Amino acid sequence: MTDNRKSDSFGSVEIPEGAYWGPQTQRAINNFAIGHELMPLEVIHAYASLKQACAHANHQQSVLTEQQFSAINEACEAIFNAQLDDQFPLSVWQTGSGTQTNMNVNEVICHFANQSLGDTEDTLHPNDHVNAQQSSNDTFPAAMHIALCKALILDVLPTLVNFKSAIEEKINAFEGIIRIGRTHLQDAVPISLPQSFSAYHQFISDSIDTLHQSLDALYQLPLGGTAVGTGINTQDGFAQLAVDHLAQQLNMPFVVSDNPYAILSSHTAITELSSHLATLATNLNKMANDIRLLGSGPRCGIGELLLPSNEPGSSIMPGKVNPTQCEALSQVCLQVMANHQLTLMANSQGHLELNTYKPVIIHNVLQSCQLLNDSCHSFQTHLLEGLTANTDTISENLSRSLMLITALKPIIGYDNCTKIALHAHEHNLTLKESAAKLDLVSETEFDEHVDPTKMV
Repeated sequence: MTDNRKSDSFGSVEIPEGAYWGPQTQRAINNFAIGHELMPLEVIHAYASLKQACAHANHQQSVLTEQQFSAINEACEAIFNAQLDDQFPLSVWQTGSGTQTNMNVNEVICHFANQSLGDTEDTLHPNDHVNAQQSSNDTFPAAMHIALCKALILDVLPTLVNFKSAIEEKINAFEGIIRIGRTHLQDAVPISLPQSFSAYHQFISDSIDTLHQSLDALYQLPLGGTAVGTGINTQDGFAQLAVDHLAQQLNMPFVVSDNPYAILSSHTAITELSSHLATLATNLNKMANDIRLLGSGPRCGIGELLLPSNEPGSSIMPGKVNPTQCEALSQVCLQVMANHQLTLMANSQGHLELNTYKPVIIHNVLQSCQLLNDSCHSFQTHLLEGLTANTDTISENLSRSLMLITALKPIIGYDNCTKIALHAHEHNLTLKESAAKLDLVSETEFDEHVDPTKMV
């Protein structure tokens, strides 16, 4: 019978058959059986890239032999190529430094690598070799930064660029369409549909800019700071060697932080990113709600936009179609805003030399990135690209609006305009009919000034 028990200084624990992890990981499984949220694989894959870079530096500084480095390198490749994803079963709800996850990665790399090394003088130890010149306190925040940079550069930013282009296409398609504007949910003066959508375009453009700016701080890694930022148990030049290799490996301009003490004790860069994501969420929610309102109906609402009919909207009302993409996006936006509130609170808990809310911070901010990325892609594909203007309803609503009278204010004054508008509303007349009845403005002057095309 195979003995699956593995030991360290805290005693032995039983490891499942086929697992590459060791006793520290198993104790974490046993001691932190909390919730269903596992440490995001984005963090694990970032950690593998980081461990590979550290192994490269350790080899250059003669901490690892050529055989040890080669074996670690192979194990890291297997992890960030997603071949060992099932070897990382730990909950987000663990120690606030992420130590259990760091050791999970160390143990999996170590035991996978030892398969090729065998029982030789090069046999690896998870702490002495894989974690050499490192600490959870500097590697976990470094992995957080790496994971977020990858999420932004590979997913969120390209998605937002495509989303912005889709809005541009709608602006061009809606050229020349003038609708009645609304403020306080009441009729206001005219606005063109392209002008309305230009606001959404600016929201996305601004967010792209701010997210690019947030990358500058995220590129700074506290590697080499080890336990409290002082760099104890590291050789001169270790961090620079590792970060240079990492930057080349991932083609991202990572640098060694000038002040690792700050990044270990407070996650300012990540909190600022979270704020940019939350701001984007507020504006996406505004856009989704606008489109939902303008598409309400189809016969008893505003009905100025025609939303794609993707699926039945009701299990009881035949033929009903709902603004489901708007609702999905709005729910995502609320979650992202809530995630930011939690991130703010978690970042405020940097007691002394270490913030110990790291796992929940990275879980929330990575979730915000993923939700925004996926929902924007879904909204673009299933709503925005198929969105059309209901020009008949737009024209009818525009012609019936009492607020067109605003164009006559410089001619006959505010009070006379008010009389015409109220009289028209009370007697169910057009503005032109009401103005003629009250004899407050000539027909020629009315036609000259009350022209929606001149009011936008």
